[in-house]
Amino acid sequence: MMSKTILTAKNISKQYRLGLVGTGTLGHDLNRWWHRVRGKDDPYLKIGAENDRSKKAESDYVWALRDINFDVQEGEVLGIIGKNGAGKSTLLKILSRVTMPTTGSIKTKGRIASLLEVGTGFHPELTGRENIYLNGAILGMTKSEIKAKEDEIIDFSGCAMYVDTPVKRYSSGMRVRLAFAVAAHLEPDILVVDEVLAVGDAEFQKKAIGKMKDISGTGGRTVLFVSHNMAAVKSLCTRGVVLENGTSVFEGTAEESVDYYLSSSKKERFKKLKDREDRTGGNIFKFTDIQINSENKKELKNLLSGEKYYFKIGFTSKKDIKKVAFRLRFIDSNQNIRFLCNNFFQDDFFDIKHTMNDYIILEIPNFPLPIGEYNIQLSCFYENGILDDIEQAFEFTVVGGDFYSTGREQISKEGVLIDYKFSRYDS
Repeated sequence: MMSKTILTAKNISKQYRLGLVGTGTLGHDLNRWWHRVRGKDDPYLKIGAENDRSKKAESDYVWALRDINFDVQEGEVLGIIGKNGAGKSTLLKILSRVTMPTTGSIKTKGRIASLLEVGTGFHPELTGRENIYLNGAILGMTKSEIKAKEDEIIDFSGCAMYVDTPVKRYSSGMRVRLAFAVAAHLEPDILVVDEVLAVGDAEFQKKAIGKMKDISGTGGRTVLFVSHNMAAVKSLCTRGVVLENGTSVFEGTAEESVDYYLSSSKKERFKKLKDREDRTGGNIFKFTDIQINSENKKELKNLLSGEKYYFKIGFTSKKDIKKVAFRLRFIDSNQNIRFLCNNFFQDDFFDIKHTMNDYIILEIPNFPLPIGEYNIQLSCFYENGILDDIEQAFEFTVVGGDFYSTGREQISKEGVLIDYKFSRYDS
């Protein structure tokens, strides 16, 4: 039996005007209207910069998306992946009809439910229960249909104690739980889910992914899924689309798409840290270098579990900055965070002086990662926000190691290695 197409995106483009709310000035809107009544093309479609956040703007307009085309089959789970700012959320908003495309068209069959941002579609003054009915009505459900699912929704969300409390008093995680439960249980034909699930805890993420598998597998419904968790994309999705700077650069199976995404940015990562342009933050502070040293000060890229290592992080600063926090996230090849180090949690901040060349050192006495390929996300914060943030700032390999000093090497690549002790209990 042949599957049928449930969603078609044809030549989808979205243009924004930089620095202003809306598409432009009144003069620009009148110019558009004058061209339209004369049967001519929009004059502003011929201009606009590529959606590359690392470059300085050379135009008042930017193409958040440009000429996106794909079809989605009934029961398919499509993963949409790409770097921050690639256009993923903009595309989902267009598919959900939250915003309209500048050019192109979307054709869908059936009802669409969207979970794009925390609490989207929720009224903060209404209780969780009232919002279940409000969201159900927005999705086109009758009151009796919603009532039939009400208990199941509340149970899945895990918010039974607070369901009659106004949503404005919910934490962001509770709002996500309830919003996902509503969207998933009111049986939409197409479920659109953004990275918002990352706000939930690990237990809820596992439950939500399991529910999405049920929706697509046994329910035969379609899911569009955006995530930076490559393991989730591989396990959940049947197909993937990779976006880069607002354009579609690859389409294939979920595994092929993830492999393309992970390898596509290597050219940029080969640059020296001080020359990297794919970074977030202001112009006050900048990471310039990172290296891993052994106790004898030898620079390394191949590490052993259980050894002591020093992570030397170079930076420049254009002014004195007080109470600075540094964070290193250690991430595996599936983009899962294995562990992180952040002096914020130790309440031990740094005061940075105006400098052209300085560094800090992170010491890890018993390196806890097992065999595998890893990278480091390097971030720096202060009270006013992010100073600098670079994903995949450094790549390294753990080749083995006798973490427990027993001569027995743990070959499992799961989790982290910790010190522990078993003892016999004598009653």
